[in-house]
Amino acid sequence: MLSVPKAAEPLVSAFSVAFTRPTFQRVVVLILGAILSLRHRTVTGILRSVGPLAKGHWSDFHRVLCCRVWSTWPLGKVLAAMVLELIPADQPVVCPVDDTTPQHKGKHVYGKGCHHDACRSTHSHVVWVWGHKWVTLAINVKFPFASRAWALPVLCALYRPAELNQSEGRRHKTPIELARQLMATLIHWFPQRKFVLLGDGGYASHELARFCYRHRQHVTLISRFHPQANLYEAPNLNRCNKTGRPRTKGERLPKPADAVKRSKSKRFTVSWYGGKTRRVELIWGEGHWYKAADGLVPVRWVFVRDCSGTHRDEYFYSTDPTMPPEQIVSLYTGRWSIEVSFQEVRARRGFTTPRNWSIKSVLRTAPCLLGLFSVVSLIFHRHTRGQATRPASFAWYAKAEPTFADAMTCVRRLCWAGVFRQSPKHAGLTKLSRPLRIMLLDHLSHAA
Repeated sequence: MLSVPKAAEPLVSAFSVAFTRPTFQRVVVLILGAILSLRHRTVTGILRSVGPLAKGHWSDFHRVLCCRVWSTWPLGKVLAAMVLELIPADQPVVCPVDDTTPQHKGKHVYGKGCHHDACRSTHSHVVWVWGHKWVTLAINVKFPFASRAWALPVLCALYRPAELNQSEGRRHKTPIELARQLMATLIHWFPQRKFVLLGDGGYASHELARFCYRHRQHVTLISRFHPQANLYEAPNLNRCNKTGRPRTKGERLPKPADAVKRSKSKRFTVSWYGGKTRRVELIWGEGHWYKAADGLVPVRWVFVRDCSGTHRDEYFYSTDPTMPPEQIVSLYTGRWSIEVSFQEVRARRGFTTPRNWSIKSVLRTAPCLLGLFSVVSLIFHRHTRGQATRPASFAWYAKAEPTFADAMTCVRRLCWAGVFRQSPKHAGLTKLSRPLRIMLLDHLSHAA
């Protein structure tokens, strides 16, 4: 098998359970080439990066994505297990969920649809793109070299348009249903862990809240809340000397917006976006969130007002009514890490550059690129374990701590050093002076 850096060897070898031996040898070449590639992460670009290390016909590597028999689910389970090893067993696992929409042009691209691009849209201008919508579930990990938790993607699912599902005879699933499926899969794989699911306004649904409350021993949902939500008390089950159907809800409670007007706020210091802290004013309450024909879900809602005035007022809720209000806000602000991961995957991993169009290649390429973000982060963590990490900084651009660009540069340098040792075409590199070799590695390793 192709030699990989020492820090990456146990991580890459764990993925062999999903492939046959010949296919896995080609997968290792594709992983190495995807790390070394600077521009398009197409199979052709990957093979160009690794050069003579890609033994065999070039079509064999294309068939890995479009023809070979393997599934992304075992890879997701292996990756999730490696990420969970970094989180103590007695701590809850924070899992942000969100969708990203990379543009993918072409007449015959499978699963393409017209989707709302949340990254480029504003409150006054909505941007629509033709491409794929990927519902992604990540796990927040606090590395020792970073003050902010990194969201490492572990599972994702393609949202298919309703017309495509109808033509293929498949039941249509909304992004909320796909997020529920991903969370249920993670619970099934790791029933001993306690999860906290974080979703933005697009996942603040009664359906997802009902699922999380039904499995409250395993997962708690934290999301945005509507200020005019219908809240009720629990129904009185004592029906002595009464006829008719039992009540489904109790007395009506004030809506969150009405309760905020008549309540006095309290100040707390909570964790904020970017790994910082912020002084905020909180008002909270409890009740049963009601939706017709779907029943009640016990929630605790929280109203947040930023004392500095830089953020607008927000309402959040948790399906765990006993969770402290300041903890609800601190956990929700950790959801922003997945937005950073999406941006890094687009900029550093070429998430929008693949040109595949067939069914299998579309369903495999995007999850692999998202998973590669997590793999690179884990390799960097293993390589720098117990060492002082210094980010690349210049006189005009100083950084206080390493970012994913530094992790990408470090891992790419390790891979280039291995390529130079193995490739016969680079044997003459050893004749160069050591300063010149270091300079060449530095220029080749810059993240792009």
